[in-house]
Amino acid sequence: MSDLFRFSSAVRHQPAIDEWLAGEPVELYALARHWFTQFRLCGADVNELIHDGCPVACVDDAAFGYVNVFRKYVSVGFYNGAALPDAQSLLEGAGKRMRHVKVAPGAEVDAAALKALITSAYKDMRQRVAVTSHAKPGIR
Repeated sequence: MSDLFRFSSAVRHQPAIDEWLAGEPVELYALARHWFTQFRLCGADVNELIHDGCPVACVDDAAFGYVNVFRKYVSVGFYNGAALPDAQSLLEGAGKRMRHVKVAPGAEVDAAALKALITSAYKDMRQRVAVTSHAKPGIR
């Protein structure tokens, strides 16, 4: 559980993310804004930054999710997505850890299930951060 992707530059609110989320095409960036807001609303310990050109949500400094815009869809991604329960089979990807959900304008998405994945990713990362903090006193 100690393999966390950490960013010392994560802050509570990054104005550059608001600028990024106001991009065009409007229909795609509106989707990205909606889903990144869900990450932001997870808890008071959610911090954020731009990494690899897209908004990333962290628990303190440990990344748990991101959004990115592509030509025809928005990717809502999870750094430890392979460990998340996914009863609706929304998650895509075959990597060791990361998974994502593709959301496209006009396409049906199980919004409740995606929101549940975001909440689950947040809770999972909170637990991982807590375990790491207890294992190494004084180190975050």
